[in-house]
Amino acid sequence: MADNRRTGGKPVTINDVARLAGVSKKTVSRVINNSPLLRAETREKVQKVIADSGFAPDPQARGLAFRRSFLVGMIYDNPSPNYVVNMQQGVLDAVRGAGLELVVHPCNRASDTFLSDVRGFIVRQKLFGVVMPPSVSEDERVIAILKEAECPYVRIASVSLDEPRHMVVTNDSSGAAEAARHLAGLGHRRIAFISGPDSFRSSHERGRGFAEGLAEHGLTLDPAYVRVGAYTFESGVEAARDLLAMADRPTAIFAGNDEMAIGVMKAARDAGLDVPFDLSICGFDDLPMASRVWPNLTTVRLPIRDMGRMAAEKLTASIRGLDAATLTQPEVRPSLVVRDSTAPLQGS
Repeated sequence: MADNRRTGGKPVTINDVARLAGVSKKTVSRVINNSPLLRAETREKVQKVIADSGFAPDPQARGLAFRRSFLVGMIYDNPSPNYVVNMQQGVLDAVRGAGLELVVHPCNRASDTFLSDVRGFIVRQKLFGVVMPPSVSEDERVIAILKEAECPYVRIASVSLDEPRHMVVTNDSSGAAEAARHLAGLGHRRIAFISGPDSFRSSHERGRGFAEGLAEHGLTLDPAYVRVGAYTFESGVEAARDLLAMADRPTAIFAGNDEMAIGVMKAARDAGLDVPFDLSICGFDDLPMASRVWPNLTTVRLPIRDMGRMAAEKLTASIRGLDAATLTQPEVRPSLVVRDSTAPLQGS
């Protein structure tokens, strides 16, 4: 069928494939879109014509039958580039096998045009669906826009905020409690906490879990030892400098994410302190950088790449012939990874 690769010098179209296979254009579209509503012999016949003719479906054209593109959107407002990249990799792990492509939309929830920008992105791209990491996933205004556009979505959040088919829950508070138990178990009593931004639900959940973990050891989280950061390296440096300048400086600091924790390391070195013997430091997320800095960072591991994959797999359940409504809600359980940045309290 080599002479069918071109028709009048033009690329082979879906109409050509339908004619050559002796089926309707709708049937060809169903084969391209992996519809289960086909007999095996029909599917094989059309697939053979596609292979022999060199027909290459246009991803945008593939979605016309469903009035949607074959693009999965990831909408995010997260100041940690390492977190975002890991999340993207996880989404890609799932969508590549489903014949979909990923398109990302960074945004700023504090912007006056945030909601209109999100709405425009969803409408223009005619998205197959959307994956949302924190903190966009926590914004009910975005959910209202998605529902209005009838756009499927999956949210990744520290607590359940929606129906199970729309959620991947990360249980951040339990991981922060582990960090508190670890530091208290090492004998530390003046323990500081650098939280993320107030606009992130994860900041509050990690703070709540940390306070609960300390309470198990008879300790309270003293407000004097709490600082609000921005989930950035720079904010970790600034908050730690403030804490380490206190007359009764903390002997241990729990930072709400790894980027801030590494900022704490820099502030400690600048102050002439030895980590971990003068100051123990613990982070959250277990980004790749945690095991590459020195000393290696003790941190709470969240499988961020797996979280992105779980969300995208739930979003693409229909392509795999599954009913998303019957799927269980993935539950991520954080775990403490003890490395070299924490040590028992020295002296009294």
